[in-house]
Amino acid sequence: MLLVDQSRQGLIDYTCAQAAHLIPDGRDEPLRSHIGAHIDDALARVGVCIDEVRWWRRNEFNYLHSSQYCIYLYYLANSIWKATGDAKACTRLFLLNKALNGIDLFYEIEMPKVFFIGHSVGIVLAKATYGEKLVLYQNATVGKNHGVAPVIGERVVLFPNTAVIGRCKVGAGTVVSQGTSVVNRDTPGDCLAYPGEAGNLVFKPVKQDPIADIFR
Repeated sequence: MLLVDQSRQGLIDYTCAQAAHLIPDGRDEPLRSHIGAHIDDALARVGVCIDEVRWWRRNEFNYLHSSQYCIYLYYLANSIWKATGDAKACTRLFLLNKALNGIDLFYEIEMPKVFFIGHSVGIVLAKATYGEKLVLYQNATVGKNHGVAPVIGERVVLFPNTAVIGRCKVGAGTVVSQGTSVVNRDTPGDCLAYPGEAGNLVFKPVKQDPIADIFR
C-alpha cells in the first residue's frame, strides 16, 4: 500500500513522537519496538478498509487523513495487543487516538475487518459484537447495561448522536437515525429506526441504502 507523503520508518517515527509528546514519561522504547514489529499487519488491515470505501483512493493511506489515521491507531494497538499482550504500550496508542480524534475505542475490542468512521469526535464503543461494514458518525455510542453488550449485525449505520445500549440485537441493514436511542431493544433489520411516541421505536423500510453510497 502506498503511504502518501510518508515512508514506513517515517510513519513509525511520527507515531512514536506523538505518543511520547502526549505521555512524556520516558518509557517509549517498548512501544517503538512493538510498532516496528507490527506496523505492517496494522497497515494491511487499514488497507482492507480503505479499499472498500468509495470516497477513498484504493491502496493509499494518508496519515494526515484523520479518519484513516484514527482507524490505523486502533488497528495498530489491536495488532500489538493480540501479538504481545503489552497493555502499557497499547494504552499509549489508545490514549493517543482518544486525544487526537476524540474517540473511545479500546484496543481489546474486536472491530470488523471493514468499517467506516465519518467523523470520530465523541464516538464511544463498548466491548460489543460488531458486524462487517459498520458505519459510525460523531457522538455514536455503543454501551453495556448491567454488563450486557449489544450485538450489532452487518451493514449497520449509526448516524450522529445515536446510542445502542444493553441487550440489543441490531439486525443487519439497520439504519439508526440521528438522535435515536436503542436501549434493550432489537431491530428487525433492513430498516430505518427512529423515535416514536412515548419513547417507542418506529421501524420503516429503508428507501435508499446509505451503505451503497459508502462502500464499493
